[in-house]
Amino acid sequence: MRTHSLYRYEELASFITSLVHNGTLPPGARVPSLRHISKQRAVSLTTALQAYRLLEDRGILEARPQSGFYVASRDPVSLQLPTASKPPAQATTVAVSAIVLQLLEYAADPRLVPLGCAIPSAEILAAARLDRFLARAARVQGNDYNIYTVPKGDLRLRQEIARRAMRWGQALSPEDIAITCGCTEALTLALKAVTQPGDTIAIESPTYFGILQIIEALDLRALELPTDATTGIELAALQDALKRHAITACLLSSSFNNPLGCTMPDEKKLAVLDLLAQHGVPLIEDDIYGDIYFGMERPKPFMALEPRGNILYCSSFSKTLAPGYRIGWIATGRHMQRVLERKFAFTLCGPALPQLALADFLASGGYDHHLRRIRSAFAGNIDQMLRTVEQVFPPGTRVSRPAGGFVLWLELPRPLKSRELFAAALAQGICFAPGDVFSASDRYTSCLRLSGGHSWQPRIENGLKALGEIAWAALAQQ
Repeated sequence: MRTHSLYRYEELASFITSLVHNGTLPPGARVPSLRHISKQRAVSLTTALQAYRLLEDRGILEARPQSGFYVASRDPVSLQLPTASKPPAQATTVAVSAIVLQLLEYAADPRLVPLGCAIPSAEILAAARLDRFLARAARVQGNDYNIYTVPKGDLRLRQEIARRAMRWGQALSPEDIAITCGCTEALTLALKAVTQPGDTIAIESPTYFGILQIIEALDLRALELPTDATTGIELAALQDALKRHAITACLLSSSFNNPLGCTMPDEKKLAVLDLLAQHGVPLIEDDIYGDIYFGMERPKPFMALEPRGNILYCSSFSKTLAPGYRIGWIATGRHMQRVLERKFAFTLCGPALPQLALADFLASGGYDHHLRRIRSAFAGNIDQMLRTVEQVFPPGTRVSRPAGGFVLWLELPRPLKSRELFAAALAQGICFAPGDVFSASDRYTSCLRLSGGHSWQPRIENGLKALGEIAWAALAQQ
């Protein structure tokens, strides 16, 4: 009963938060009364009050005596957005693995304030219910599932993923899907299916360093595209690149790019698909953050907008539910045979029992409750981080405004260098991700990424404030 109550009041808090974020409830507006919202959302008065008190604690609502609850009249964050990136117009080889591996060692150190690695904390994911499904699967069907699956993976899990895709208008058959070892293997298989060593891949800039590592490992070349912090890549730059370069594939985020947090509007996604179709270039889309949206609706993936397009869709449950289970998937379109051949050669198949447990969990309906709760938590974390960055970092700092995910991208005032701040931060027990690991061309040396994957608490707040003080001190020495 206690778990049920927890889900209900946080679901309601997430609903009200989304209305505030999308402007339906502007600052100063009176929110529905406790009696009205409890009737409308079919919850108890106690649950409604819990939700409103939670939002009051987060600074989203304020209580006025004898009047009710109102949206807090806080000023919007005044910091400007990061400037649009301007990467080189030429393809380049990639060599980031050494510095990325070093960063990951620091990010995994529990002694450091965890602002570095984009992995949700265990307390936010709270995946104990999924673990119970795994224990039950091992107890009841352990012998039957101590086997290899077919290379595509467990059929029931593929069916559940296909059912979920229907929610955002993506018509998939279980036979269109292959289960992978996280999104990393999905992206690797997609690139292997459509490229050869030496080929050029068009990517966002900045982009997730894991994508750069894959490109490096496959001996490919990266052509970085100018990318806006709100709407994604510049169409004119993509059009020019397709004319001037022999681009073999394009790899883009569907929603909430890591690290910028940008999401293309649907009309821009369609324009990208038209350009790629004109040049016969396949699109590999990374939609790992698609379920972590703060608004009313989930952004549509490219594949949902053009089901017949030459698209390989990649995602996983690593950011939303169970990073340790390492379960991702790929919808291959016309490339299934080549993907399966490479999957069989690399890993044969994924672990069977975790797939069975996850299929049972998805079928139970628990995932939707879980998503509503973590969306609310991540939205609160991002809001708190934005407010703190505004208060403690030097004037001229720019910061992203993601509408989903849980990372922030900061552009520091020049001549600050995030790599120099990184060394000073480590000495004070703080880890973040320096900007240079998000580019193949030595860009973003004045930028850094912060992770909001851990619950907002004094340790996180104090670490962020200390990082701001480090930036101030470094600027004073310039």
